[in-house]
Order: sequence, then C-alpha cells, then structure tokens
Amino acid sequence: MKPLLLLHGRVIDPQQKLDAVADVLLAHGKVVAVGPEAAAKAPPDADRLDVQGKVVCPGLIDLHVHLREPGQSAKETIATGTAAAARGGFTTIVCMPNTAPVIDTPGTVSWIHEKSKAEARVNVLVAGAITKGLAGEELAPIGSLHKAGVVAITDDGHCVQNNELMRRALEYSTMFGLLVMDHCQDYSLVTQGVAHEGYYSTMLGLRGWPAEGEELIVARNILLAERTGARVHCQHLSAAGSVRLLREARSRGVPVSGEACPHHFVLTDAALAGSAEFWRTDGKGLFGYSEEAAKPQWPAFDTNFKMNPPLRSAADREAILEGLVDGTIEVLASDHAPHCGHEKEVEFDFAPFGITGLETGLALSLMQLCGSGRLTLPQVIAKYTCGPAKLLGLARKGSLAAGCDADVTVIDPETEWVFQPEETASKSRNSPFYGWPLKGRAVLTIVGGKIAWRA
Repeated sequence: MKPLLLLHGRVIDPQQKLDAVADVLLAHGKVVAVGPEAAAKAPPDADRLDVQGKVVCPGLIDLHVHLREPGQSAKETIATGTAAAARGGFTTIVCMPNTAPVIDTPGTVSWIHEKSKAEARVNVLVAGAITKGLAGEELAPIGSLHKAGVVAITDDGHCVQNNELMRRALEYSTMFGLLVMDHCQDYSLVTQGVAHEGYYSTMLGLRGWPAEGEELIVARNILLAERTGARVHCQHLSAAGSVRLLREARSRGVPVSGEACPHHFVLTDAALAGSAEFWRTDGKGLFGYSEEAAKPQWPAFDTNFKMNPPLRSAADREAILEGLVDGTIEVLASDHAPHCGHEKEVEFDFAPFGITGLETGLALSLMQLCGSGRLTLPQVIAKYTCGPAKLLGLARKGSLAAGCDADVTVIDPETEWVFQPEETASKSRNSPFYGWPLKGRAVLTIVGGKIAWRA
C-alpha cells in the first residue's frame, strides 16, 4: 500500500483545534504528518491527490449501526452495510447486537470480527448484549464479551425493564471500563404505541408512543449512573424532557451522555400525515432553504417514517437542536436500521420500526445544523469524530494527530445532490429521504490509509 498525500485541503481536526489549509500524509496505516512537513516527508512513490476546495477531517465514526448479520442477511450484510458506511463518509461503525443469534457470546463476537476482516469496507466494532438473548432477564457474560473485544454493551432494540438487573449490569461494566448504551423505552407506558402521542397520532388514529416512555428510562439511567459511577449512554434521544434531564445531570458531573439522529432533528410527526409543515423553521425554511424551495412529497402513513423512538413534535425537535448546540448532546449517530421492502409495505401498525441512514446522515447534519447557522462545520465534525472516539475510548481514532490511524474523510460541503434508491449501497431501501434535495457529502473515504470509496 503506497503512502498517500492529500494536498491543499481545508483540514479540520476538532480534537487538535485545527482548521487550516494544509497537506496530510498517510503511510503504513497511520497519519504521518499534517502541514508543511507532510509534503517534505512524502516519498517519491507516494500517491498524490489534490483535494483543494474540499474538507479533510478525521474519519467519521457512527456508534449506532445495525448490520443485521448474523441471521438477517436479507436485510443487510456486513459487506453491504459497510459499503453504505463508506459512501456516507464513515470509517468506523459500531454494530448492534440484535442479530440472530444475538451477540451475547464470545463466539458470535469472534464470528463478526472474522467476517469483517474478510468483507468489511470500514472498521467494524462490536457492541455486545447486556442480557442473554436481549430478554432482559439474565445478564450476558459481560467479562467474556469484553475479553472477546466488544467496545460497549447494549440491548438496543430492547430496553432492560428490571431496574435491579440494570444496576448490576452497570456495576459489572465498571470492572471492565465498558460503556453501557441504552435504548430508553418504558414498555408499561409505551405499550403498543407506533407514533408520537400527540395531535397527529390522534388525527391519524395511530396508537400513541408518549415522550414520557423515553424520559422515564433516561431518568432511571441517570440515577443508576450516579449511584454506580458507570458510564451510561442514552441512545437516539427524541424528547424534550430527555434533553432537560441529561443537561441537568451532566451539569452535576454524572457520567451520562446522549446521541441524536438526523431524522429526529430534521423531521417531525407531521410527516406521518404526508405534511411538509416541518419544512418551515425559524422563518428561513428547513436547512436555510427558502420556503419556496421545492419540497419532497410522500403519502400519509408512509412506513418509511416509522422509527423507534418515533418522530416527535416540533417542540421536541427544537429541544434536540438546542441540546446539540449547547453541548448536552455530544454525539451524532445514524441508527441505520435496514428492513426488507415487503416488511415495510404493510399497514403502518404492522411495519417494523427503523430506517436506513448511513448515506444521508452527514448531508442532513450539515444542512440542518450548519445551513441554519446553529453550529459551525468544525462543531458538527466533532460530533462525528472526537465525540464518539472519546466516548468509546478509541485513542487512535477521531483525530489526525501523527500516529493516529489513517482513517480520513474528505467532504465537499457545497455539492448538491438528490438521494435515489438505485444509488444506495445498502441492501435495503427503507429511507424517507429519497428524492430530497441534499447539500454536502463525502467524496473520499480512506480507511487505514487505503481508499475505501471515492466519488
């Protein structure tokens, strides 16, 4: 593998507080130099790429991805999911354990590692289960999972309802320094809800999924984190109350964190009615587009807008945006959840929750957060790089410092494009963003010094 020299790009490395036009030299799978010395150190046989006008940043990290293997390869595979990740600019992803079989044994972790070595386009890290079979009844062998190489534990797709069991899981996690990630859902309150409990669920006759069903578990996790000292990460936050609780807890030094997904800070439950009402925000239009900009259209009850937690109200969306701006939420993630077409092509009540997101997450984040002026480009990049790297304890990722892994994403923040089903690398097509006018995308994804995808 030849050394690679990226020339004349705008290098943004939030970890080092670097934002300047510079060259970047990669060799032997590592970052060798950034700045004037990069060209000087480049050997004669190095490949040279001129990336003038583009943004060069550490490889993006997505800590919430469903690759579906083993057992659900009709929806996605490690090969197709990581290809989608590379197209989206992600160099490292964390796969969730709700597979068949569940990732609750060292053998399954080893299988994923071996499969990834053979087929993955990007780095695949593994999250193990908190409980056996994700059943919420008995702890998985957390120590053995840690020894097998998991970077976190979660029952994502499910939520541990037994508070005593969750407390013990947190206590065990501290013995191994593992992050505990939790899908926050109180089953007794949510019951069979399929849409945010509010105006639109009532109007459409859909069973309500109240915001309190998330907020109660967020509060529970904060109390247990404070009690045990364990690090708890609340996945895909969607409710205003969750952000308030997290903000207050973090101000007191409680070791809790949270993530936001683009669909929750872009869309609202108005989309379930086929309404583009959410397009108008802050008097400027979504993403800073004018209100006269062409808006995508879709039918009411479109199951591609069904996810868990559900799309919520405009007030909840604004709270998520405020949490991202003030630093309460330090991580962005996709919750990439592919499903077969026939599974989604049913009545809304019976469709599975989840959408794909690896290929659209960066563009939606840039447009909604930077385009609206809420965050700067370096701030958004930080939530995809050093934010998740710090949370997961990935010392050699999330930065372009010399000696770090040669994982790099090159972004064109000005390119305009439309996401089309035939262009996706994912095996599934359950995205609500097909046909949307998007701006900004990754044009080059480098993993370990090797080009994994190039526009």
